[in-house]
Amino acid sequence: MMISLGFLAAASVRVSNELGRGSSKGAKFSIMTTTLTSFCIGCVLFVLFLFLRGRLAYIFTESEEVAKAVADLSPLLACSILLNSVQPVLSGVAVGAGWQSIVAWVNIASYYLVGIPIGVVLGYLFKMEVKGVWVGMLLGTLLQTVTLIIITWKTDWDKQVLLAHSRVNKWFVPESRETNSNQENGA
Repeated sequence: MMISLGFLAAASVRVSNELGRGSSKGAKFSIMTTTLTSFCIGCVLFVLFLFLRGRLAYIFTESEEVAKAVADLSPLLACSILLNSVQPVLSGVAVGAGWQSIVAWVNIASYYLVGIPIGVVLGYLFKMEVKGVWVGMLLGTLLQTVTLIIITWKTDWDKQVLLAHSRVNKWFVPESRETNSNQENGA
């Protein structure tokens, strides 16, 4: 998870820099590079946690009961790692493009309207306990990831360059004509 948060920051900075520089191509390249790199790391960890699920707990405990519980939950952990290798990076892309409010609304909808209610229903009504709550949160993360993928994929990045340019320019005060004429006259 911490690796993906590093990629979130990198994606945010790279996308905002490329848009500010006027390079939609550079922004798209940065998006692909950070997303695919983080996803590949997530895939390696996904496989690692699936294959080591029976032995993983013994690093921390000697209790067979705890080890069985960890082995039982490891597939959910592996799925969480895989989804969380992409979702934070796409959130970073969105922040870098200036879409902070979109990310906030997607988070609210994904977790509070979908993930948590499904988790509560599965965990408590269907007696799945921690697995049910975790599945609900995974569904919320999946919804958020898919939504951010669609938003990123459908974005006109050339238009985003123009929007970034207009956001930057609104902070600059244009020089007055008097200042320009004084400079031309040598004053």
